[in-house]
Amino acid sequence: MDAAPSRPTGPGILLSQSARRWYFGAVISLIWLLNIGQDVVEKSDSAASAVAGIALIVVFALAFLVSVPLSWATPRRFRMLVPAALLALSFSLFPWVGWNVIASWTYVGVLVGMSILSWRVAFSAIIGLGAAALVAAGATWGWTSDILLLPAIIVSISLMMAAFGRTTAAMTQLRNTQAQLEALAVERERNRLGRDLHDILGHSLTVITVKAELAGRLLDVDPARARTEIAEVEELARGALADVRATAAGFRGVNVSGELAAARSALDAAGIAADLPSSTDVVPADRRELAGWVVREGVTNVVRHSGATLCRIVFRPREIEVADDGVGPSAAAASSSGLAGLRERVESSGARMSVGRSDLGGFSLKVML
Repeated sequence: MDAAPSRPTGPGILLSQSARRWYFGAVISLIWLLNIGQDVVEKSDSAASAVAGIALIVVFALAFLVSVPLSWATPRRFRMLVPAALLALSFSLFPWVGWNVIASWTYVGVLVGMSILSWRVAFSAIIGLGAAALVAAGATWGWTSDILLLPAIIVSISLMMAAFGRTTAAMTQLRNTQAQLEALAVERERNRLGRDLHDILGHSLTVITVKAELAGRLLDVDPARARTEIAEVEELARGALADVRATAAGFRGVNVSGELAAARSALDAAGIAADLPSSTDVVPADRRELAGWVVREGVTNVVRHSGATLCRIVFRPREIEVADDGVGPSAAAASSSGLAGLRERVESSGARMSVGRSDLGGFSLKVML
């Protein structure tokens, strides 16, 4: 199963529902350029001049629409160049409308807000743009209270869009984080399933192999015992199949008492004496599933790798140990994926695992709860 792809960032904000709404509003807002268009037509001295002025308004409108994704694609330290270019483009209309051109600066302020600059830079640029509009309006039409309206519109709308831009960026980042968490959850579940299947099948197939070999040796000397072993192999195979299905469904649990019984059967089939605890009461209730996994993996390693004649399992209030009198720690056992999976399971539960030589002279697997 492939990990979920990460969501787009930067220009990918355009794909978000909020950005699509903004673009719809931006297209609608271009209707305010009709006032400038009317001025162009009225102040043109010829049809050609009027057409040229209208063409420049269309270019300005298109530049505004593409400027937001362009600014997102521009490195942050150069991002102010895009609003500066749009501001310079607005002056191309100056020959037709004069200082009425400041009516188009609202679009420049919106672009500053949507460029996702730092708040300090965006706020300073927007206030500076509003102040420039105020000075230009005052110098052109006189210092009356009426000239405050257009700078106030530029500043208020630009600050509102700056807040909107940051909200859009935050939502996109949240979606990216959610996608990453989903991918991690998929990976974690895949690892859990692989680890559980390995532990289940590794133990069950080991016991099935040992019992099948024993049955093969008993066919001629003790047919009745061989039939018993074959019946147990069939039962183990059915149990392993049920465990695999339950693990795939995600609800399989391990019972330490059942694992002890299975361990006794596996060790007996392998010809290894079993020194097992008579009770699991000493193991804390919330640790008994983990204890079952330790017993399962520990006994599997004893049967596979130890060459032992005795296996001892000890339960203490804060410790579980599986030990044998075999060859001791081996490269095969140390590198087994079963022990690696068990270590991951142990450490994720807050416990600690160690492997080494036991006081019996063989291999020791300890888990400190």
